[in-house]
Amino acid sequence: MRARQLIPALAACAAMLLPQLAQASSHREAPFISRMPKVDNTDFYMFRSYEPGRDGFVTIIANFQPLQDAYGGPNYFTMDPDALYEIHIDNTGDAKEDLTFQFRFQNPLNDTSGGQTGITLDIGPAGSQKKVSIPFVNANLPGAPGNPLTAANEGSFRNVKEAYTVKVVRGDRRTGQAADVANSAGGNSFVKPLDFVGTKSFGSVGAYDTYSKAHIFPAKIPAGANACTAGADIKVFVGQRQEGFAVLLGNIFDLVNASAAQLTDANGGSLGNPIGNKNVTTIALEVPIACLKSAGDDVIGGWSSASVRQARAINPDATYGKPSREGGAWAQVSRLGSPLVNEVVIGIKDKDKFNSSVPADDLKNFADYITNPTLPAVLEGLFGAANVKAPTVFPRTDLVTAFATGVTGVNKFKGTPVVGEMLRLNTALPTTARGSQQRLGAALCFKAGATPNDPKVLDTANPGCDPAGFPNGRRPGDDTVDIALRVAMGYLLGSGIGTSTTAPNADLPLGDFVPQQDTQFLNEFPYLNVPNPGAGGS
Repeated sequence: MRARQLIPALAACAAMLLPQLAQASSHREAPFISRMPKVDNTDFYMFRSYEPGRDGFVTIIANFQPLQDAYGGPNYFTMDPDALYEIHIDNTGDAKEDLTFQFRFQNPLNDTSGGQTGITLDIGPAGSQKKVSIPFVNANLPGAPGNPLTAANEGSFRNVKEAYTVKVVRGDRRTGQAADVANSAGGNSFVKPLDFVGTKSFGSVGAYDTYSKAHIFPAKIPAGANACTAGADIKVFVGQRQEGFAVLLGNIFDLVNASAAQLTDANGGSLGNPIGNKNVTTIALEVPIACLKSAGDDVIGGWSSASVRQARAINPDATYGKPSREGGAWAQVSRLGSPLVNEVVIGIKDKDKFNSSVPADDLKNFADYITNPTLPAVLEGLFGAANVKAPTVFPRTDLVTAFATGVTGVNKFKGTPVVGEMLRLNTALPTTARGSQQRLGAALCFKAGATPNDPKVLDTANPGCDPAGFPNGRRPGDDTVDIALRVAMGYLLGSGIGTSTTAPNADLPLGDFVPQQDTQFLNEFPYLNVPNPGAGGS
């Protein structure tokens, strides 16, 4: 079979063999987390800000609550007040957090009595009216002063008030030194915008955009041991956004129901994004580079997690404020660094273990999954007759480099870093402006080594090289599915189709044929697009 004929076969089988991708980058990727969508970490991004004039900052985004239907009322998608959401930064290369941002949420009903009754209406004839709690999250009735809902009037017309606090912990996430992140407007509390209920509640998509932008807060981070000065300015946003990941969802599980012509579209895809009508909940930070990196290294590692209390007692007489009682130590139930690791690398028996683990323990817990991956072997087993061949070199040190140590000259810590899966970013590498970013990230920065069996080496002079992209951090427009598929089949090992004895298919342009590129996203913080409305259009 010629290479051009081989591409659709490889692409089809790759798509078919990525069952967790049907839930996007890290959506419902493990059995246990599928029971707890509020703490399901779906995507993690970390990149040097490319908004004009902001390249001295790093943007960090952690998405939660997968595949939200925009019309999913009446309660929509508040964050769990009994959970702990965290973003971790390693700036020394030991695969342990040196800096942690902790988010805690509160969702009280809107009343002044403290009785958690919420907004009420007077119902019944005059003289015998009763105050009855309404069933909706918003009370901005048409014709009332609160219609449409805005940042200025939401204090009176939101039935559920969503707020959160942020702490910075230096050192161990549980025993380190903790301090509050201060809201520059005063206090240490921030407001999460109400989800996009619909255009009748907010007026229009543009009006909701204005409303949500009012919830991007300037804040002050406490001073640290590095070059982060006291009161350094950061940005904070938590709110609903449009799903930014892309995958051919329905077609994949209908036995890859797509034409050969569609599957040979290897230049970014033209099928549209089937899950683009879904939303997620975003936690986003923009932090000065000096507040994240150490004095001796420009590389940082990052990952996000969510934890819940070990014990839960259900209240048999549940109230809004106390449906259960939570107690005990925090137990981590979700973890995400590089995309697709738990989905297509970790075996199903260890997926929950991965979610509860930390990067420093990856070598002892999960090394075989990286050095001896199963996905390429399955591809060869299914499509060997079409000349699909898995790499034959073991251990797969190229995958260890991509996922667990970083790439020399790109995003590897100085010295000998500890093996641990996390997203690594070289904060010294320049940004690439929106519109010029390579959707394959840094993939085109590599060329073949001295011999066909040598790993590829970095060459930033390569045409199309964009070292600011995945696996050097991750931007919203980086097509991580296409990149991961190519790396799994030996892209970092081979030097051309049929010329490498260790990775015969290394240079095939594999992909899932759904578009993912920088121009699909905003050019300003928080970069992900305005969420889809629950009702109404533009």
